[in-house]
Amino acid sequence: MNIRRPRLPRTRAGRRRWVQAVMAGCVLALLPATWLYVSTAGRLGTTADAPRTDVAVVFGAGLWDGEPSPYLAHRLDAAAKLYRAGRIEVVLVTGDNSREDYDEPDAMRAYLTRHGVPDARIVSDYAGFDTWDSCVRAKKIFGVDRAVLISQGFHIRRAVALCEAAGVDSYGVGVDAKHDVTWYYGGAREILAAGKAALDAAFEPDPRFLGPKERGVARALGSAG
Repeated sequence: MNIRRPRLPRTRAGRRRWVQAVMAGCVLALLPATWLYVSTAGRLGTTADAPRTDVAVVFGAGLWDGEPSPYLAHRLDAAAKLYRAGRIEVVLVTGDNSREDYDEPDAMRAYLTRHGVPDARIVSDYAGFDTWDSCVRAKKIFGVDRAVLISQGFHIRRAVALCEAAGVDSYGVGVDAKHDVTWYYGGAREILAAGKAALDAAFEPDPRFLGPKERGVARALGSAG
């Protein structure tokens, strides 16, 4: 089978238009990532910088044999550290529970309790299927108006931008991570995910599953008081 390779325009004007079109495409592709950087300026830091806030939100990042993946464990370690330091009162764990044999929120809850966070101070969101869904549900379902968000550095800007768009006043804690294949994959994936994030922020679609309001966060804060 003969595959015809694309040919560059033969004329100088044609080649100039081709280069201009490629450059314009690159600029358009990078605009969402630029928006993420601009919109989250001044809203990122470490656990030491995080402001005193009632609620921390930890986003799911996969399970290995039913236990939090190393990336997710690092996020949960940061949440436990903030709780022990008295910087937060409640942890909202949000992740995927779309299959009977896959339950991110319960695995996250179990990990946190093993690391010093009381079960009564943990609230589970079982329908955090992606970052936008988690942010919208934190606001509309759990009534979170302000939160510290915890994720890896390659993801935290998108999390903050989307939660801000969903109405949650947010501060992002980007936890350290080993620069392995997963880290590089996550960074590359964020370039594409930034485009979806921009569309989510602009059009504000409903989450895959919204459901009724829950008082889990309010009850957990009540027990903290």
